[in-house]
Amino acid sequence: MMKEIRVLIADDEKEIRDLLEKYLERELYKVDVAVNGEEALTLFDQNKYNLIILDLMMPKIDGIEVCRRLRNKTNVPILMLTAKDHEIDKILGLSIGADDYITKPFSINEVVARVKALMRRFLILGSDGNSYEKTLIKFKGITIDLKKYTVIIAGEEVSLTAKEFELLKFFASHPEQVFTKTQLFRNVWGSEYVEDDNTVMVHIRKLRKKIEDDPSDPKLIQTVWGIGYKFVGEKDES
Repeated sequence: MMKEIRVLIADDEKEIRDLLEKYLERELYKVDVAVNGEEALTLFDQNKYNLIILDLMMPKIDGIEVCRRLRNKTNVPILMLTAKDHEIDKILGLSIGADDYITKPFSINEVVARVKALMRRFLILGSDGNSYEKTLIKFKGITIDLKKYTVIIAGEEVSLTAKEFELLKFFASHPEQVFTKTQLFRNVWGSEYVEDDNTVMVHIRKLRKKIEDDPSDPKLIQTVWGIGYKFVGEKDES
């Protein structure tokens, strides 16, 4: 039996909260709502959520700060909503831990599709591992545990967001294969490449900072100039 999926929506606009709640409950998700950032953090501490939808601009504590604080506690997917269409706001949200973003005004069907894609990946990766032929991907110096949703580098666990984990898992599952940013977005984010390439680039930059000895000279996730990126690692067959 599939476990209950619980979603937290934090937005100070009642019309948007009501719309999201209505459509997500149609998908049989359990939904809680918060009217500001402070209430969102309180609800998170009181309940266990599988996904969080955050508005960027909220009273008391804004979405950026809420996202930053949540990332110190959890790796559950965070979908950021923003009325701003400036590139810097999108990059900022992704850089502090959001897994995806949607700009207002938005299509409710697109939001539901993004939520489903995030949940599908997160629940599969966090399941008992039966969806995979194996639960460990091992390279020299790095172990990716698909069952425990963890990454061990040089004997130490590295904290990744849900989307960072998915990106690394995809790369490591296809070593030496070159992917364009469009292919990465389609395979990891689960939708067509619609807007710009900053989403992929920001996540790769963040991931490199966490897993590379020298992010300025990456050895694992390498840039193939003019094409895209590839994962390079020495297989550990032990």
